[in-house]
Order: sequence, then C-alpha cells, then structure tokens
Amino acid sequence: MDKEDILKMAKENDVKFIRIWFTDILGFLKGFAITIDELEGALEEGMGFDGSSIQGYARIDESDMVAKPDPNTFQIIPWRPKENAVARMFADIYEPDGTPYKGDPRWVLKKTLKKAEDLGYTFYVGPELEYFYFKSNDGTQILDRG
Repeated sequence: MDKEDILKMAKENDVKFIRIWFTDILGFLKGFAITIDELEGALEEGMGFDGSSIQGYARIDESDMVAKPDPNTFQIIPWRPKENAVARMFADIYEPDGTPYKGDPRWVLKKTLKKAEDLGYTFYVGPELEYFYFKSNDGTQILDRG
C-alpha cells in the first residue's frame, strides 16, 4: 500500500485520527495520535517525538527521535465508531539524521529476518497474546486453571 492508497482509504472511511504504534525494548506498546491533516507529512518525513520518555530508548540529551509509519500496517480500528473513525499504523523508529534506531525492536527483527534469509532459512514470527480471565470484576479469582 502506498501513500495515495492510504490517504484515499482514510478519506473514504472518514478517518479523523491515526494512532502511531511502536514498542519499547521490553515489548510494551507505545504510541501517539496524529490528525488526518498530519498523515501525509508523517508518511513522507515521520513524526518527531521525545525518545527519553520511552524506557530504554534514549537519554534526555539525545532524546530526539522520529517515528515513520509503515504504510503496509494501515488499518481502520474496527471497534471504534465508523463516523470520525480511527486508524492505526506501526512505525519504524529513526535517529534525527535518518538512520534506523538500533534499539527499535522492529529494526532488530527486520535485521534478524534478513540474516536468516541470507542463510537460506525462513523465519516465522507472530505475537503471543496472554490474558487472565476472572470470575467477576470484583475479585481476582481466576476462572480457568489451564
């Protein structure tokens, strides 16, 4: 999917905000929201943010970072209202000079996948979702013992 496809899909679906998602080095989801008016610029140049506020990213004196949304991850968030819709995109993290940030888990994964491919391997990855199911909102007794 390219920039024009995303802008068209966003307009057709009445998207007003886009959540830009990435993870810290511990795998915790982080992010911020941009308006539809900021989307084109974000796709072209990325969005600056303070890396020192993300655990393990940067010290305060080297905190400027850029989150560049990956066009292939654009998706309308299905549980949000259709009117004034919200979309999400995962981002790659860069240094201000445009080089990939070596602490970005997506960059590390892409680098590892490339190494495996160069060695003739196919590397399969996917998320593992975990949760606890409680009997009620009032207590902490787990319903399923697994």
